[in-house]
Amino acid sequence: MQYVFILEQVVNGLVLGGYYLLIAMGLSLIFSVGGIVNLSHGAFYALGAYISLEIAKITGFTAGVVISPIAVALIGILFERFILRRFYREDPILSLLVTFGLAMVMEQAIRILWGAAPIPVVIPKEIRGALIVGDFLFSKYRLLMLLVIAIVLAGVWFLLNKTAFGRVVRAGIQQPDMVAALGIRLQPYMTAVVMLGVGLAALGGAMIAPITTVQPAMGADIITTAFVVVIIGGLGSFWGVVAAALLVGVVRGVTVQFMPAASEASMYVLMFLVLLVRPRGLLGESIEKFER
Repeated sequence: MQYVFILEQVVNGLVLGGYYLLIAMGLSLIFSVGGIVNLSHGAFYALGAYISLEIAKITGFTAGVVISPIAVALIGILFERFILRRFYREDPILSLLVTFGLAMVMEQAIRILWGAAPIPVVIPKEIRGALIVGDFLFSKYRLLMLLVIAIVLAGVWFLLNKTAFGRVVRAGIQQPDMVAALGIRLQPYMTAVVMLGVGLAALGGAMIAPITTVQPAMGADIITTAFVVVIIGGLGSFWGVVAAALLVGVVRGVTVQFMPAASEASMYVLMFLVLLVRPRGLLGESIEKFER
């Protein structure tokens, strides 16, 4: 029955990959549009988890998952307006240092507000338990996560590919000078992209809370994986990030089945192999403002 366990790990890996996707997609968008390496992205993910816990105490788990990303997205307006906006035309190393410092500040702020001790979160009883299909056993909550992530992914794809907003954002990634020549200000679009990016990260934090431990350093734990996903997928590519996130999740999930100790190392090996063949990543595009 080895194949049964492997299939279960593949499904778990898809869930894990979807969770990575929520963080990596926002990270990729912010970097592609603004040229900002946002090292504080993981801190917004952690903030989303903590805010969802506070909201859940009053209105329930579902409301916490829905409201938390919105609250963090609104915080993202201040983040873009007072911090990121200063560094769009500066040396990228400056934004990297500033966002790294902000990540440290946010982590310590979380420790002050919620304490340093990990906080366990219980899955609501309505979605607790497992779904049994023949010989297969799947967590109901993980399958629900996969469904929600698929819906969110479809929504982001529609926003970026079927709306006027998305056309401007994609043009801003590839031909920023042409967009400026047409008299279109990218600034409001950048604010919206940052809101979307940190909101997706917060959604990831809120949804993963019941199957992990919520603790102040959880943002630092995820940010490296998010960067690996972006690098494997390739800059400027929506589907590249999607493919990379799912691939990393499945590889880690299957590796757990055979070599648990090598689970984390497997994604770095995967990144190395992909970059040997495709230095721009799986579906990476040529981005003018980074190559001139």
